Amino acid sequence: MHLVSRITEEDIVSNCKKGSLKHQELLYKQFYGYALGISARYSFNEDDATEVVNDAFIKVFNNIGNYNSDKPFKAWLRTIVVNTAIDRRRKEMKYLANTDIDDAVAVGTNATAIENLNANDILKLMKQLPQVQLTIFNMYEIDGYSHDEIGQLLNLPASSSRVYLSRAKEKLRQLLTKETKSHG
Repeated sequence: MHLVSRITEEDIVSNCKKGSLKHQELLYKQFYGYALGISARYSFNEDDATEVVNDAFIKVFNNIGNYNSDKPFKAWLRTIVVNTAIDRRRKEMKYLANTDIDDAVAVGTNATAIENLNANDILKLMKQLPQVQLTIFNMYEIDGYSHDEIGQLLNLPASSSRVYLSRAKEKLRQLLTKETKSHG
C-alpha cells in the first residue's frame, strides 16, 4: 500500500518563497475559493471577482518573501485581496461623478431593516448597490474599517464615506422593502 503524505500550508508557503511554480499552483488552488469569496463582496460580477483574485495572487507571489510566517497566511492573503479590490474600485471611482457634500441629501439612520437581514440576503441585495456604496458598505460594515481609514484608502473625505454608507443602507432598505412586498 502506498501512503500519500499531506503537504502542509507551511511547506507550500516555504516552497513558494523559494520560487517553486508547483507550490505556487498548489497555493493558488488551495486558497482560490477563499479569496474569491472575499473578492465577490466587492465585485458586481464573477469576471470582476476573478480578475481581483488573480491580481491578488500575482501580488502574493511577488511579495511572498515579505510574508511573516508567525502570522496566519489566510489573514495575510485576505488583506491582499481586500486591498486589491479596493485599489480596483478606487481606479473606477475616479470616473464617477462626485457630489459635493453640501449638495447631498440627508439620509435617515434607522437601520432596523438591515439588522433583520441574514448574510445571504445582504450579499444578494448588495450586488444592486452602486460601486462606491458597495465598496464603502463592505469596508465599514464587513471589514471593519473606520470612515477615516476608508477616506484615506479611497482618497475622499471621511464625511463622504459616511454619506455613501448611509445611502447604501437606505438603498438596501428600499430593496428589502421591494423584495418583501413582491414575496408577500
